[in-house]
Amino acid sequence: MSHLSPVMEQVRPTQTVAKTSPRTRKSTKPEYDWRKLDIEDVITEDDTPVDGILADKQHRFLVQILNNPHLPPPLGQEPFVACTNVGLFSMHLSQPLVPDVFLSLNVKLPHDIFAKRHRAYFIDIYGKPPEVVVEVVSNRKGGEDSKKLREYALIGVRYYVIYDPEKHLSKQVLRSYELQGRTYVPLSFPWLAQVNLGLTLWQGVYEGREGTWLRWCDYSRQILLTDAEQERLAKEQERLAKEQEQLAREQEHLAKERLAAKLRELGVDPETL
Repeated sequence: MSHLSPVMEQVRPTQTVAKTSPRTRKSTKPEYDWRKLDIEDVITEDDTPVDGILADKQHRFLVQILNNPHLPPPLGQEPFVACTNVGLFSMHLSQPLVPDVFLSLNVKLPHDIFAKRHRAYFIDIYGKPPEVVVEVVSNRKGGEDSKKLREYALIGVRYYVIYDPEKHLSKQVLRSYELQGRTYVPLSFPWLAQVNLGLTLWQGVYEGREGTWLRWCDYSRQILLTDAEQERLAKEQERLAKEQEQLAREQEHLAKERLAAKLRELGVDPETL
């Protein structure tokens, strides 16, 4: 992974740049050139609470599934970064975006994640935008289907997904888009072909909470399992295999007992055979 571009390394700001926090602005026109900004002057965290407990669980659930090493390619073969509520910085925006969940393929987290330049996702440093962004709607003020939709298109995020469980913004609970040119086009089914992943709604229990959850799936809408779920499934399959093996032994024993009884009825001692 490359570090700062030569432009960012060589050019320093000619005047003091005020520190800013990632608050929503009405315009996406940059107020200063990110390429001329010293990374040490950037506020990557502002400690502002962004979501409730339920949303936090949903965000982590999506990322947790991606940590399963048995995922289909390309995720099972290539390095990737998946994060929740991490600043996404671009020279095309005056303020960073903070996606609920994003997925970026073919990139690696640096070893020193405490360094300032590594504490957020700087597109100029990683060399590409994420392929996928998922926003979970919790109110009508986030601009997920207006301002954010335009901004994610502007910085080149290939797939944008809006999950609106309480239908704050639309009658549709789940909406997905693919970037074509500079515009998002709605997808009839949230299948994200470039990353070989889909999204579906699943009724079940996560972290002790029964409910409807947004989950990754394959093209046939079969859910992808977390590493813990994969282990539980493997143990259950092992248990069933042992039960079947035990049942087969018992059936074989009963068959031998029946045969022995039949031989005795015919006056034949089965022990002599």
